Amino acid sequence: MTAITIRRALLSVSDKTGIVDLATTLAAKGVELVSTGGTAKALREAGLEVRDVSDLTGFPEMMDGRVKTLHPMVHGGLLAVRDDAAHAAAMEEHGIGAIDLVVVNLYPFAQTVAKGADRPEVIENIDIGGPSMVRSAAKNHAYVAIVTDPADYEIVARGETNLVERKRLAAKAFAATATYDGMIASWFGLSDQDEQFPATLPFTLEAPTVLRYGENPHQQAAFYRHAGPSTPGIGQARQVQGKELSYNNLNDADAALELVSEFRDAEPTCVIVKHANPCGVATGATLAEAYEAAFACDTVSAFGGIIALNRTLDAATAKAITGIFTEVVVAPDADEEAIALFAAKKNLRLLLTGSLPDAARGGLTAKTIAGGWLVQSRDNGVLTDDMLKVVTKRQPTPQELADCRFAWTVAKHVKSNAIVYAKDGSTAGVGAGQMNRLESARIAAWKAKDAADKAGWGTPRTIGSAVASDAFFPFADGLLAAVEAGATAVIQPGGSIRDAEVIAAADEAGLAMVFTGMRHFRH
Repeated sequence: MTAITIRRALLSVSDKTGIVDLATTLAAKGVELVSTGGTAKALREAGLEVRDVSDLTGFPEMMDGRVKTLHPMVHGGLLAVRDDAAHAAAMEEHGIGAIDLVVVNLYPFAQTVAKGADRPEVIENIDIGGPSMVRSAAKNHAYVAIVTDPADYEIVARGETNLVERKRLAAKAFAATATYDGMIASWFGLSDQDEQFPATLPFTLEAPTVLRYGENPHQQAAFYRHAGPSTPGIGQARQVQGKELSYNNLNDADAALELVSEFRDAEPTCVIVKHANPCGVATGATLAEAYEAAFACDTVSAFGGIIALNRTLDAATAKAITGIFTEVVVAPDADEEAIALFAAKKNLRLLLTGSLPDAARGGLTAKTIAGGWLVQSRDNGVLTDDMLKVVTKRQPTPQELADCRFAWTVAKHVKSNAIVYAKDGSTAGVGAGQMNRLESARIAAWKAKDAADKAGWGTPRTIGSAVASDAFFPFADGLLAAVEAGATAVIQPGGSIRDAEVIAAADEAGLAMVFTGMRHFRH
């Protein structure tokens, strides 16, 4: 069968957006309306004639509404194969009427969890009858249309459906119940049972945005948002202007947001990212000053980069940013003057997140490998005073210690092997993604010298700087490269079998060195 005329519809929705309009349209076409509880009440209040499910089943709604649609009179009408003689005979014998359309959306489980409800309320918002009807109707999509999204009401409003439509609606319906069950399973495992890694870990994603391409033009790509409660981030940001975001834009913007979130409560801070690595990070008295200092760290890499700010974007900062080509700017908010200045840059994307995520939040990260997924807890390690252990003869000065902390925070977000030089609240040089730590130290120092040459400074900012290493120095050579660059303080995890050799080299050079006991590999 292809075309099906809707003669009876069962409507039972938690989100009542548009349901009265749909029911009114269907009723005008002679469709019998069957409904439950609050939905039936809303339809009657709109003046529509509605048949209660309890009238259909011969049983009242009971147990606080837990039992109302779980009945053969409902599911027989949904699952019957209409052109099967045995099914038709069973319907005739038991007085089961066919149901041609089911409109259901489920109890607001995710919203209930998100608002911090207690356990009994969360449990009561696990829908049972709704998913059962959805799955029955979707399975029998050859004869029954199932609508789970108010956006699809217009498909069935004309009073008939075709097989192509019903197949598409069925696919969407099964995805909806899978997502719903996935959220429930995740809540039970991760929250209710407090399991870090449940036996089964469902990923519930929805609302894909198809992107122009992936990392490269020959790759296809899409962005999926988390279903249910989610940490505000790039996926939830409001795009004020600019062309559509690419795969690489989203990836880089997320890297910039995660790093600037480390400075959520700090002085005005600017992060500039290129290819998911920070090329310049700085704090300042104003955002404009922070931007200028971050930009000066690597003016070449900043071209076509991603900028993230920890404060509301103002006009002075916006004007400075428009001086070069920038792909994306991310900020909690922007004032009207800044937005007006950016309007002249049609291709510049401006994303406003409303707030910054908590860098110390929990959660899991995942990536695919051949045959499975690698899942781990987020690297939410925060440097505390009691973690710092001075291992050299010389103690760091207060300024050196502040620069160590700053460099350490940035290094956490640099691809390994990571070396970061910092001075006076600004990166001086960043070495990222090398196969050995010595090369990262040399590259970071070279970049600092190049920045000084371009800016006309007498000396690079590595002179008198602090240097951070995301993991221990396996040999003293990386440390000595930092000494050669002019660093006077070092912060690193420690833990190498050659720590004594590295400490001795630091003492000989007159460095102050701090161990943290925490590694920040980022591959």
